[in-house]
Amino acid sequence: MSLPDPVLYTFRRCPYAIRARMALKYAGVKVILREVALKNKPADMLKASPKGTVPVLRLGQDHVIDESLDIMRWALAQADPDRWRDQSDAANSIELIACNDGPFKALLDQYKYADRYPQQPATHYRREAVTLLLQHLEKRLEHTPWLCGTELSMTDIAIFPFVRQFAMVDMPWFENSGLCALGRWLERLNNSTLFLSIMPKLTPWQEGKPDILL
Repeated sequence: MSLPDPVLYTFRRCPYAIRARMALKYAGVKVILREVALKNKPADMLKASPKGTVPVLRLGQDHVIDESLDIMRWALAQADPDRWRDQSDAANSIELIACNDGPFKALLDQYKYADRYPQQPATHYRREAVTLLLQHLEKRLEHTPWLCGTELSMTDIAIFPFVRQFAMVDMPWFENSGLCALGRWLERLNNSTLFLSIMPKLTPWQEGKPDILL
C-alpha cells in the first residue's frame, strides 16, 4: 500500500515557506499544498503544530516537521541532484543562515513595519541590516555568482526570500543602493524557473476542497 502524499501548510509570501517550497520542488518531492489564511488557521495545522506558524510539513500522523530549515534538509535528504548541500561551505553557511534568521530578520521586520518600532526611523533599521548582513553578501557575490561559489546551494535558497522581502520594502532605494552584485543575484533567483514555479496564487485551503500538488 502506498503512503499518502505529505501535506505542506504554507503561506505564499512567507519567506520561511518560500524556501521550504523551493527545496521540496527542487528535490522532486510531491506534496499537497494547503495555503493558510493566517487570521483563520486550519484546525488540522494547529493540531499538527500548535505553535501555529508556517511552514508545517506533515509526513504522517506522528511525523511533523515545522521548521523551514528542517524541511529543507529533509527534502535534500530525499534527492539533491545538483549537490546543494555539497556546494555549501559548512561553517560559513551555518553562520550566514544563523545571521539571516536571527538578527537580520529582526531588523527586516523593524524596517518593513517601522511604524510598529517608532524608537528609530525606518532608515536606521535599513542601515543596520545592510551593515549586518547585506554588505557581507555583496562582497561574496562580487567574486562568485552564488554565495558559496560557482554553483547554487542551499545557502542561497535559505537566504534569498529574506533579501527579496528586504528589497521589496523600497525597491527604488535598493536598486540605487550600490549593492550591485547582490541585486544581480536577487534578479537571477527572482526570475528562476524554480522560484516562479512555487509562487502560484492559491485561495486558502478549506476542508473538502480538491488537493493541489506542489
